[in-house]
Amino acid sequence: MQNLKKVFCREMEMSQIDGRMEGWLYTIRHNRFGLQFSRKRYFVLHDNNLTSFKSVPSDQNEEPDRRASLDCCIRVTDNGRESFHRKILFIFTLYNTSNHLDQLKLGASSPEEAAKWIRSLQDASQKKFPFPDCEFVSHAEKGLVKFNVSRRSRRKNSVDWTNYSSVNVETIAPDVIAPSPWKIFGCQNGLRLFKEAKDWDSRGRHWDDHPAIMAVGVIDGTSEDIFNTLMSLGPLRSEWDFCFYKGTVVEHLDGHTDIVNIQLYSDWLPWLMNRRDVLLRRYWRREEDGTYVILCHSVYHKKCPPTKGYVRACVKSGGYVVTPVSKGKQSLVKHMVAIDWRSWNLYMRPSSERSITIRVVERLAALREMFKAKQGHGFAEFVSGEFMQTKSSLSKINTLPFKKEAKRIDLELVKVEEMEKPSSARNSLMDLNDASDEFFDVPEPNESYEFDSLIDNSPFSQGHSQLKLPSPSGIVKKLQDLANNKKGYMDLQEVGMDVNSTFIYGATLQQDPNLTMPCSWSIADPSTFLIRGDNYLNDQQKVKANGTMMQMVGADWISSDKREDDLGGRLGGLVQEFAAKGGPEFFFIVNMQVPGSAMISLALYYMLKTPLEEHPLLHSFVNGDDAYRNSRFKLIPHISKGSWIVKQSVGKKACLVGHALEVRYTRGKNYLELDIDVGSSTVARGVTNLVLGYLNNLVIEMAFLIQANTAEELPELLLGTCRLNYLDVSKSLKER
Repeated sequence: MQNLKKVFCREMEMSQIDGRMEGWLYTIRHNRFGLQFSRKRYFVLHDNNLTSFKSVPSDQNEEPDRRASLDCCIRVTDNGRESFHRKILFIFTLYNTSNHLDQLKLGASSPEEAAKWIRSLQDASQKKFPFPDCEFVSHAEKGLVKFNVSRRSRRKNSVDWTNYSSVNVETIAPDVIAPSPWKIFGCQNGLRLFKEAKDWDSRGRHWDDHPAIMAVGVIDGTSEDIFNTLMSLGPLRSEWDFCFYKGTVVEHLDGHTDIVNIQLYSDWLPWLMNRRDVLLRRYWRREEDGTYVILCHSVYHKKCPPTKGYVRACVKSGGYVVTPVSKGKQSLVKHMVAIDWRSWNLYMRPSSERSITIRVVERLAALREMFKAKQGHGFAEFVSGEFMQTKSSLSKINTLPFKKEAKRIDLELVKVEEMEKPSSARNSLMDLNDASDEFFDVPEPNESYEFDSLIDNSPFSQGHSQLKLPSPSGIVKKLQDLANNKKGYMDLQEVGMDVNSTFIYGATLQQDPNLTMPCSWSIADPSTFLIRGDNYLNDQQKVKANGTMMQMVGADWISSDKREDDLGGRLGGLVQEFAAKGGPEFFFIVNMQVPGSAMISLALYYMLKTPLEEHPLLHSFVNGDDAYRNSRFKLIPHISKGSWIVKQSVGKKACLVGHALEVRYTRGKNYLELDIDVGSSTVARGVTNLVLGYLNNLVIEMAFLIQANTAEELPELLLGTCRLNYLDVSKSLKER
């Protein structure tokens, strides 16, 4: 029996024993030639101690190979999925905020394991450990994290990590009150069918030419298994997707985003209708409750032009939402598609195209039946197979010069990293890497061989997408320009930028109290948002907000070739004008910085007319350290008008911004500014890139607040709200 237990312990990827988090992970590193390799190590997280072993430790006193102590300066970021020698790993990175070269890249074999490790590492780094001089300061110069090889300390307190599991978590309720735009129009094959109704069509009676249609059903499978199945482009997809003929990954942009080409069978299409294919930008993420979101829309890519014999359909928006129910044993799956089939035949009426789209979303019934048939047989074989060899049309492209160039760049980066390594590398996150293990991986005997390598591993570049299609002449011009476009792909419509010179900070975006003017701001209704009530600690109930603490007085919409920090301190701006008068007004500035071909800054200005001391929670936030601020500042997003794909990507759930993104805090005489780097998170960057493409068709509402954690701090009160009407990047003012 003891031997069986030991074998089981060695085989399992993660265990939670005696309040510890432990399991097998892969360390991801670059060798001296610039090539990535991985090492499988057994990690143990207890309190704030992270240790690694080459095998499962036989007892608690066994000395680890390497050891690290985490404190409040350690951050964890989710890097998504990557392929390593035909293995799919879900990557996350630990890094030191005072030295970004000091980092440790780890990989888990499943998204659930990666999510548990990320959450556990975040909680461990945010606990109050005995480091009296530890302050999370954005511009800190001292190293606050000690990583060294030493003896394993005895475990003192037991930490219960077992509650964090998607199996035990039901759907997280949204923090926004908003009516659903979906109207049911039928039920078929055990699926409820919905169409998206416009604002003026409240009963959902009017059908657009290319309507958004959604199928909803319950599948007997975990959200993780269904996610892996949906992401697969391998031959096993043919067991449920009757539309699918062949699929390839054209370009891997990052761990959460890629470009995929899917060719469709023609035998299910109407007679005389040509074969169709789609080229999609696909993005995915995992929510805290175990929900998986997969979103896609059509793009153009220079390596995958339209194929002879196929008509390229245009997916305006589409994807899946997989939510665990019944304690994780089942999943509620939503499959939505809005597609233009590009049919020029006179016999193809709009009703016929709608019928084809409805047939597409009915694939959900086939997926449900496949999971029912596979019950009890395991789903290891359904790990996604999108990392496949390119199809013949792509293989004709000569990519050898590009690969040589990429290798040369990698070698240069390695040399730079070696020169920039701090001399105290022994006391850094890098110590958890095995510096001596510089050799290529040999796949383990039990690893899956379903995958082939990517055709390209070029760096991620920013792009934008749009619902509206450009004119034919515009497409021709864009395609001509694409030859010199470094990023390799292009959404079907992109935004430009105008250059302006003079403006006043705090007044570059115009106000529109009537809520009608494009590219303007106004105040959102506070009652739209839910916040913690007086008795939240007992009943966990949230209530409608009935007001705000501060008044929104201005906004900036700026583009620049670099980060624009500390807008509140700029001379001639709104904040400095009040500072010069010496009044009691205090300003709270939220500056969201979006990276791209140009850095876009959306800065929102809120003013407090009463003394700061009269608001204890805000006073503590303004004068607290950055660790406290990161644990309290919350944003509640809401897309009140826009397409399904954007609403689904943004969501309606409050988030602690400082836990997800890097925030720089600037405390001025009469203001506090939060400079939020949206590009610091792969997940957030993917969402933002999608939103930017649809921006001038959106109405975005947001609320900001400081989270109340004690009875004395309740009820919560919104700092302020905003409503952004149909923003246009081309109308952002250029900072020189």
